[in-house]
Amino acid sequence: MNTEVTYCPTLESVQAAADNLKEVVLKTPFVKSDRYSRLLSSHIYLKREDLQQVRSYKIRGAYNKICSLSEEELLKGIVCASAGNHAQGVALACHKEKIRGTIFMPAPTPKQKVEQVQMFGGDFVDIQLTGDTFDDAFRFAKLFCDQHQKVFIHPFDDEKIIEGQATVGLEILEQSEQPLDYVFVPVGGGGLASGLSSVFKLLSPQTKIIGVEPEGAPSMKAAFENKEPVQLKTIDKFVDGAAVQRVGNLTYKICEEFLDDIITVPEGKVCQTILEMYNKDAIVIEPAGALTLSALELYKEEIEGKNVACIISGSNNDITRTAEIKERALLHKGLKHYFIIRFPQRAGTLKEFVMDVLGEKDDITFFEYSKKTSRENAPAVIGIELERKENLEPLINRMKERSFFGEYLNDKPDLFEFLI
Repeated sequence: MNTEVTYCPTLESVQAAADNLKEVVLKTPFVKSDRYSRLLSSHIYLKREDLQQVRSYKIRGAYNKICSLSEEELLKGIVCASAGNHAQGVALACHKEKIRGTIFMPAPTPKQKVEQVQMFGGDFVDIQLTGDTFDDAFRFAKLFCDQHQKVFIHPFDDEKIIEGQATVGLEILEQSEQPLDYVFVPVGGGGLASGLSSVFKLLSPQTKIIGVEPEGAPSMKAAFENKEPVQLKTIDKFVDGAAVQRVGNLTYKICEEFLDDIITVPEGKVCQTILEMYNKDAIVIEPAGALTLSALELYKEEIEGKNVACIISGSNNDITRTAEIKERALLHKGLKHYFIIRFPQRAGTLKEFVMDVLGEKDDITFFEYSKKTSRENAPAVIGIELERKENLEPLINRMKERSFFGEYLNDKPDLFEFLI
């Protein structure tokens, strides 16, 4: 497959995008995080794109692309596919420019994002929920676009989209009072990473640009390893704003040239970051918005004493996902564990398990007999939250000593997937 492209954003094209956006896009804050700076012995700054009116940076590329269309193209109407944030940017652009838009989103898209798209677009947009992933919605959108001769607004692999997203980099360079040593940027399809890295290599070539993907959807990392974009067979859809099975041809070539590294972080670590940002900083961020902060520990030694910027890309998080976020965070920290417990056939075994097997501050958070009938003889699936992860081995030893232990489920994915 030939992915050779000659396109790369220029300073003039990015500045033109900034001019297009100046009446529409907020110049979001660039602020120091005292907590992360202390934690990592460095100077950590946050680019708060979560504070855009659509609560993500995606309005930049969407509006810049729509500004480039001819009147004839605008009259035909536009089409896009999105996991949520690009859709909101397109919807707002449709409303402002009074043009018709059809927006395809995956069926599992959080309700909060769907409602936001409708709110921003009003009567100018029609939302179609279809497929399980962004890539499914993308295929349906392209087919619809071809059938009805409408203009497709790509979420990342388009010159005008990339130039619009690149204005994030332009703003950071204008706002930062000190030269930046590192910038951490989230990567989904690669539009933001390619645009931002292009600007920095033009204006601040000494700054290292680190792309961050979710561990369950490492599409850019796979492209780097294979020397071309590849289609991942399966992905974890949890970090929905960055869960892309294949990056773009344009974005890959630019990122290949300008990114200094591409790394992945576990979804559980992302969940831990979301909870900490809310509880300690009163900041609500979505999973994709937490990627860059989640990656800092991996670079702890390299960034010590350095000036570091992290892009907080969005805050479109659905409160109904809070239970899953907490569960994944506890699993990542080694505090939540699931077992099959086989209660010995003697009186008072449940009381014995609670009083003598569990640690003093350990807690049962899930309990279900494997059979509805003859419970007395049936094993149970039990979820236990530990006070400290070091308590796991002693707990298992006590289970075995008293003949309770049946099976540990956390490391059995075929069974474990039914529990979380």
